[in-house]
Amino acid sequence: MTAPHLPKVAGIDSPVPAPAHTSAPAASSALAGEPAGPTPTAATLPAPATGPPDESLLSPLALNALVQDRLAGWIYDLTTLQELTERLARTGTLDDALHELLRAGSTLVGARRGLVTLRPDDGLAPPVTVGLGLGRSDLGHIETIPRPPSSAPPAPGAPPSYGQLLDDLPPVGNRSGTAHPDIAGEDGLDPRHREVAARLGYAASYAVPLESDPPGGTENATGRLGAAVWLYDEPAEPTERQRHLIGLYCGYATEHLARLVELTRARETVATLREELLPSRLPRVAGVRLAVRHRPGPRGGGAWYDALPLPEGALGLAVGGITGSGPSAVAAMGRLRASLRAYAVMEGEDPVAVLSDLELLLRLTEPARAATALFAYCENIEDPLTGDQMHKVVLAGAGHCPPLIIGERGAEYVETSLSAPLGMLACWEAPSVEIEPAPGETLLFYSDGLLHRTGEAMDRAFTRLHKAAASVPQALRHDPEAIADHILRAVLPPERPARGAGADAESDRAAGALTAAAAATGGDSGEDVILLVAHFE
Repeated sequence: MTAPHLPKVAGIDSPVPAPAHTSAPAASSALAGEPAGPTPTAATLPAPATGPPDESLLSPLALNALVQDRLAGWIYDLTTLQELTERLARTGTLDDALHELLRAGSTLVGARRGLVTLRPDDGLAPPVTVGLGLGRSDLGHIETIPRPPSSAPPAPGAPPSYGQLLDDLPPVGNRSGTAHPDIAGEDGLDPRHREVAARLGYAASYAVPLESDPPGGTENATGRLGAAVWLYDEPAEPTERQRHLIGLYCGYATEHLARLVELTRARETVATLREELLPSRLPRVAGVRLAVRHRPGPRGGGAWYDALPLPEGALGLAVGGITGSGPSAVAAMGRLRASLRAYAVMEGEDPVAVLSDLELLLRLTEPARAATALFAYCENIEDPLTGDQMHKVVLAGAGHCPPLIIGERGAEYVETSLSAPLGMLACWEAPSVEIEPAPGETLLFYSDGLLHRTGEAMDRAFTRLHKAAASVPQALRHDPEAIADHILRAVLPPERPARGAGADAESDRAAGALTAAAAATGGDSGEDVILLVAHFE
């Protein structure tokens, strides 16, 4: 009798078929790290004492059971890979993706701890290392393992090595893993390797390279991005089936990580450009103390602020934002801020003229963009009645949120006239407003991103900001830094905590709930948050 050909399932061709004496539930349980269930009897699935059964000697009933057993194992493997890859695809940051890679790999190979390190071949990004069940001191101990003699010497300035755990991987192009099933009894290992393993309490390891293998050929490959290793508490090594699954999973994970690395690089580039275009420090002007808080959004928005000393001891304060996001918006923001600085030096005592010139420039050079802006001219004047020094602030706004003043009697918004953003009308014009802050009072200038990130409607966001300003304790009202911190804590929802080595599933669920709530209410708008605080002495 000719044995029927066993079908392939969704392109997965298991290199080693499931043992005939193991049922699908038992194989599934073993993969998940659970005790195996009862095995079928010899009457239903006969098998020799060693090796797989001879399919030509099986009865049709037993052969059908064998086929179903293998199909069940492959379907389980497919389901497991699908669930794990979907969880990885939902990660949006590099740190989350690395932690998810370690958790999924520990499930597939049956290990409890591990680490992953990214060292891109192009060297444009610093190395990143994340541990699972390993603290910083543990990673430091692993770094002390000497490199294997066969490895190339490290280049000057090369990142830390992880010794024989990761440096004895196959060359680029070979995605097979390297196992040390019994570190204590293995010949040829460096004594330091055994010492570190005994100190950290692991007895075996299995390392795999993070290297993609796209169907288009090697010219489309991302190269070797790094490597991951999982540590066993007792002497062990993954089966051929587990190696096959972890290889498939790591191939997909490498491509996902490569995209996140590129995205992280782009965000860091935009963030660096944005920080360079904003003031590197706040000026010191007599009678005024300043503080600023800037939380950039993930997409690189066009919000900006400025504080510049002007002739005759005056001070210019500005906050604004330009439409769009990304590098082009950041560049446009830099041009707009530089232009406002020039106009402020020439005619800063007239904020309306400053914004009028800025609006004309925007229409001529950035016709596809609109912008909001608020400019304030602050100076010290002499009281004509008493001769005492007093503060005078003249400000004008173009579609921007009104400033908030905090005094002894509470907090109130400065009444500014209703005006359109720059670039929206053929000719912009709006009257200025003059106020005289008393000593001890504080002016708050802010971006609309501060209101949008609350996740509430604008009227409620304004109310929330007003309550936060009014609730500043009296002991803090003379410290602009403390005022800024208090308002941000009271206005913005709590941020998702950063993951650490000790993060657990409960904290993940809590962080996920916060993120989902913010997204449902619009709080995760991603806009820049700017809060500029000016305290008058």
